[in-house]
Amino acid sequence: MRQPLPPTIAPHTKPLSIGQSIKAARRNVLEIIPAIAYRQPIVTGRMAMARWHMVQEPAALRRVFLDNVANYPKSEVMLRMLRPAVGDSLFTLEGAEWRWQRRAVAPVFAQRNVVALAPVMTATAERATARLMAAGGQAEMVEEMLSATFDVICEVALSGREHFDAKTYGAAILRYFETAGKASLLDFLRVPGWVPRPGELLGAGAVRTMHDMVARAIEERRRQVQGGADDLLDHMLSARDKETGRTMTPEDLLHNMQFFIVAGHETTALALSWSLLMLAQHPELQSRAREEARGVLGNRAAGADDLEHMPFISQVLEEAMRLYPPVGMLAREVLADDRLAGRDIHANDVLFLPIYALHRHELYWERPNAFDPDRFSAEARAGRDRYLYLPFGAGPRVCVGANFAMMQAQIILATLLARFAFDMGEGPLPLPTMSMTVRPEPGVTLRVAPL
Repeated sequence: MRQPLPPTIAPHTKPLSIGQSIKAARRNVLEIIPAIAYRQPIVTGRMAMARWHMVQEPAALRRVFLDNVANYPKSEVMLRMLRPAVGDSLFTLEGAEWRWQRRAVAPVFAQRNVVALAPVMTATAERATARLMAAGGQAEMVEEMLSATFDVICEVALSGREHFDAKTYGAAILRYFETAGKASLLDFLRVPGWVPRPGELLGAGAVRTMHDMVARAIEERRRQVQGGADDLLDHMLSARDKETGRTMTPEDLLHNMQFFIVAGHETTALALSWSLLMLAQHPELQSRAREEARGVLGNRAAGADDLEHMPFISQVLEEAMRLYPPVGMLAREVLADDRLAGRDIHANDVLFLPIYALHRHELYWERPNAFDPDRFSAEARAGRDRYLYLPFGAGPRVCVGANFAMMQAQIILATLLARFAFDMGEGPLPLPTMSMTVRPEPGVTLRVAPL
């Protein structure tokens, strides 16, 4: 029996006008990727005053992310959409400022510390189980997984979530993505960033909501003795740049904590939600994953020591992130002339790095739109180009929390599969929609049956 293809969007086959591009970018960033980008290593075009390139060739991506990374800073448009929420934080900074902040947070995500956090992840998986047991047979998985991963990131970042209302904070994130997090006509016309965008004004309330919660948590910690919590905030409070002696200002702390809380739970929750949807669509693969999970766990929750014995659970997550990378499109400025994928790139051009298209590219993947976790078996991935699969980025700025994200996702997914069967629920099949992250719209509603 032929399995249904995972949901995707139909790419456009003819060039978009400026107006069409703006509408598409505001509706769903993935819609601006042309069909040819899924078949060619590089695509070039022009919009208004800017020449742009979409780059899909692995060797060219290696040059952008690693070999000539200084020539390709993050796009000012992307930074403009992020700065109201995360300011000059680890995600938006470049150069020496970025390096010292990266050194400050890296110890929190060292492998030994991530493993030490596994009991927190296991407890979160237990709470997720309890919520699904009480859901009455059907649940919207994005909301459920956001709640689960929010528990974990708050524990890692702040040793608890007593200062946060998860639903209020989550609603503020979504409001921000739908306003300040969308491209503006002024961006396409390259109007300077100091000119206010309408979305920034509409998203200001959401930013205040998020910042107020984070600021209260930081202020409460300042009243306590530092060094006792050994969490992300503790490391940031005590961090000192070895070269300059500087420490993080209150604004640095606020913006970095905001970034890690949003990025640290949103992307993992989406990976879990897409994984559960794919398994509901493919019952035979769900059975295979469940047999593996129950063979190791029985009916208990997963822990760190279990993961090496459940490779297929990891493969499911990786294949879901291939089809639905947490961030489906990146953008870079070009500082100096270069050559990528056999094409001349000029200073002031714009690079788009469509990770969504790379992961579904006809030149690099067999049956690129099909869900096949065996692509990520040890045998299948041997010899595969590192720059063909980029859910966490690459190079010096690869996601510092990648191991953390994968461990919590594996623990939660294995625990749920050992305890529940998931089937397609009522309502329309969700489609991938990106503003800042690739979300399933209008959500992932599944039937959930305890085993």
